[in-house]
Amino acid sequence: MSASRPASAGVVLYLTGVFLFALNDALGKWLVTDYGVGQLMFVRSIGAAFVLAPMALALKPALVAVENPTLQSLRVLAMAADTFAFYWATRSMPLADVMTFYMAAPLIMTALSAPLLGERVERFRWIAVMIGFVGVVIALRPTAQLFSWASPIALMGATTYALCQTLTRKLRRAHWLQLTIWQFAGGGLIGAATLPFAWTTPTPFDLVLMAAVGIVSMLCFILIARALALTRAAALAPLQYSAILWAALMGWIVWRDVPTWPIVVGNAVIIAGGLYLAIAANGVNARAAPPD
Repeated sequence: MSASRPASAGVVLYLTGVFLFALNDALGKWLVTDYGVGQLMFVRSIGAAFVLAPMALALKPALVAVENPTLQSLRVLAMAADTFAFYWATRSMPLADVMTFYMAAPLIMTALSAPLLGERVERFRWIAVMIGFVGVVIALRPTAQLFSWASPIALMGATTYALCQTLTRKLRRAHWLQLTIWQFAGGGLIGAATLPFAWTTPTPFDLVLMAAVGIVSMLCFILIARALALTRAAALAPLQYSAILWAALMGWIVWRDVPTWPIVVGNAVIIAGGLYLAIAANGVNARAAPPD
């Protein structure tokens, strides 16, 4: 198999994972209006366990003798902090503003890939990331609440999310199911610790939705873990901007929100950045390819 095939597979897996993250964010935003973030983390872990348990019994990944337990623990804490920060921030800020902060994650992820992973980040990748970020800011039209007290929380969430993605790439030799199981086990335990202070009995429908969030989140983590095992973090980072495309589409399908001109223009800029990245990467690969 050529080196480009695993990289291409990584791109497809990452794009699918980003789509599921957008779906997960929409479900979670809906639920945290009435329920605590810790409660959602706890119940979603139970929902994910119904799918993860049969997979673990079939594949039997090592769960105790893990590779680099320190980094694995840091990854669990980073993702738990990301989840708390995202949903807590959405309680006080519009979702679009929180997403503006999270769209800074590719910049942070690209920056971290050099010192933590030793990956070389070419100039064209930095340019593509920055073009995408400009497109997101145009599309989301951040409000004055962008600079509210919740802003540092959203920025912390974006940073811990980027750190988690970078650590996932660092731990790419670990079994993907091992990473996913510990991710949900750790998040569920942290969420359980908050239950004595904040518990609201959910309706049967909301309980099903919480479990669904767990299943969707689990698929996100699996897809992104596999993508980062196949493809460089700096190459995948700009693809995070596709989340805004899915957000606009979901808004139109579910709530019949017609995309505004800023969204159309912003998405056009995002697509332009993606095309620039693809063309520049193909040029680099062509120059690096050995002659026939």
